[in-house]
Amino acid sequence: MITTDLMKIIENQRSSCGDSSLINSEISNGVSTDLSLTESECSETNYIVSPGGKRYYKPRCVGDIGIPFTNQVFETLDKGYKFYKQYARLGGFGVRKTTEKKDDDNKTILLKHYVCSNEGFNDPNDHNSDKVVQRRRTGSQRCGCKAKMVLKYTHGGTYYVFSFVEIHNHPLATENGRQFLRINREMTTILRNFAFDASKVNIGMRKSFSFAKELVGGYSNIGATLHDFRNFNRDVKEFVGERDGQMIIDKFKRNFELYGDAVSFDATFDTNKYNMIFAPFTGVDKHYKCVTFAACLLSQESIEDYTWAFDHFVKAMGRNPVVIVTDQCAAMKVAVPASFSAKNGLIESKHRLCMWHIMQKFPIKLGNRLCKETDFMEKMKKYIWSSILEIDEFEKGWETVIKEFKLEGNKWLSDMYAIRSSWIPAYFREKPMFGLMRTTSRSESENFFFGQFHKQGDTLCEFWIRFQTTMERQRNETARLDHESKSTIPTTLSTWYIEDDAADLFTRAIFYKVQEEIILSCLDMQIKRMEEIDGVTHLEIRDVKVKDKLFKVSMSRNHDVCSCQKFVMCGIVCRHAFCGLKQIGVTKFPRSLVLNRWMKIAESGTLSISVSNDYFKMEQVSLKLTNIWFDFRQAVNKAGVQVDRLDYVQKTITQLNKDLDDGGDVVEFTKKDHMATMIGQQPVGELNVLPPKVCKNKGNYFKRLVSEREKAVTKSRKRIRKCKKCEATTHDSRTCPQKQKVGTKEQMTDA
Repeated sequence: MITTDLMKIIENQRSSCGDSSLINSEISNGVSTDLSLTESECSETNYIVSPGGKRYYKPRCVGDIGIPFTNQVFETLDKGYKFYKQYARLGGFGVRKTTEKKDDDNKTILLKHYVCSNEGFNDPNDHNSDKVVQRRRTGSQRCGCKAKMVLKYTHGGTYYVFSFVEIHNHPLATENGRQFLRINREMTTILRNFAFDASKVNIGMRKSFSFAKELVGGYSNIGATLHDFRNFNRDVKEFVGERDGQMIIDKFKRNFELYGDAVSFDATFDTNKYNMIFAPFTGVDKHYKCVTFAACLLSQESIEDYTWAFDHFVKAMGRNPVVIVTDQCAAMKVAVPASFSAKNGLIESKHRLCMWHIMQKFPIKLGNRLCKETDFMEKMKKYIWSSILEIDEFEKGWETVIKEFKLEGNKWLSDMYAIRSSWIPAYFREKPMFGLMRTTSRSESENFFFGQFHKQGDTLCEFWIRFQTTMERQRNETARLDHESKSTIPTTLSTWYIEDDAADLFTRAIFYKVQEEIILSCLDMQIKRMEEIDGVTHLEIRDVKVKDKLFKVSMSRNHDVCSCQKFVMCGIVCRHAFCGLKQIGVTKFPRSLVLNRWMKIAESGTLSISVSNDYFKMEQVSLKLTNIWFDFRQAVNKAGVQVDRLDYVQKTITQLNKDLDDGGDVVEFTKKDHMATMIGQQPVGELNVLPPKVCKNKGNYFKRLVSEREKAVTKSRKRIRKCKKCEATTHDSRTCPQKQKVGTKEQMTDA
């Protein structure tokens, strides 16, 4: 409250000073009095001491905006509030809205109060409650400050300053302290986007805040504090809330339609705060890289959960994959045949087991002595991994090795042999594209890739956002490879035109595989027999790198079949077929031997993909923002360090801001609207999908069952504690025998 003591001292200052600046202060009884302070008072000090020793303060650093004054007119209430906020920012105090009076229709605001944030007092009843409440130890800013600005409505639709009190009863923020005032702190759209984009690549709020400081040149230029960044992260989690599961969308149909003939499926853990299992459906794209078709989050590794995932995958994609590769999970063994069966007119998928997982069990089940100290594994791998052996050749070779090492009675080997049609390549030779993936290594690679962007405490929505980031990186890598394939010409190694034709048709990675087959067809092939029957040329070819094996090739100019079945299994023409094509004078790559999935223009076909309008709208906004930032950086880059050019850029931006302010009322873009845009979906009213419960699974790193072999390997890597005296491992320096001997000798010497 401004007292009569203050009035007296101000009157004394008025009488002793010449130059003055007008201040309208409202006394507690409602009477306005014109008071004056010298210019020196405003520039050298910002407080006045009353006779009672109390200090009163007035803002002094108001810059070019000026001081509000009585009867000052504003076009709208919002413009008046913005003016007072800017005055408060520069003056070193905060502002908040309080009392307002409306007309009888409750539509038009007739009177509006804007007060200092230190106005009023804390309610003492909050601390006198009988309830035991743990409170934070925070200070209070409320001290009954009377500084304010009151706007009143005019019949012309404008507002004028009805009352203005400039004097404060508390110290104002210094120039260095103004950055911490709430009025000067705001998580603007730019800062929100920056923090949100950083979180996509698993960068926390502290690092985001530090990066922002480097970008803008200092902490004072950020316009927010670390606490504001963390609060924004909290608000995003709160906004997601119970809508977490509802916001996840499947956007991978296009990839599946192109490359969904072979799918690898494997689970990983510790990717979200619910401990749900993350399992992507992975394939091979035209660049021979991993491509993601879909992903699922499961509560546990049960038959029901896997069946649910597989059923919804088929429902979403519209068809079954040709082959699906998994590990030997017992639940998958039941779920895969049930979900990918020949129903509703779909072709049944073949379930293939991961060869790598099975081969890893050989030393565990048979012992290291047999597997590492003999040639057992070398001989066994010769038949297991070969994709050119017929079924009878594999079975004969397996039986020979088993008898040689007297393993006929081994139960585990008998069990693996019983399911040989699920993992041995010889049983997949006549199945289209079954040779693309023999292990789940692509899924393992994808899981590692995804793990770089996720952390265990993520909500499902945060998980999804970071998952989108990994997909963006995957798409960016594909775009880069597309550009390289279309804009560059690989070097050919032969004079055969079919190689040049292949370079025009296939992506770079696939061309190199085809090129290898073409070169080997010219070097390592021996034609043993060649005859033509009914327009079809039949050849018997010996590959010098494969002993005791003749490959039979039947071909015409547009058709080619080889007994090695490489084209059937992988979609790539083999060296034996190229040898035959050269013999009959083919110079152009037969288009019947070109699969669309390996071509540069694989995506040119029409696909039945439906994407929501909201998604396209968000993509357009994102693209425009990217272009604006690019144009701005280009302008600053062209300005360089020339002051006149930088002044021109600054004036242009200032004028642009003014034009935008004068361009009419802007539709308010709230923080919730912004978060909905960033996340990608507005919250729904009715929830059909709720967040899951925290799960416990066998694959959890700290709680899963660990084999004796893994325990031994982990123990061997552990650093062994040694005696610092003699470096022995059986004791430490306190009980070292050498130390005791030295002590005994010293005692004998002293004696």
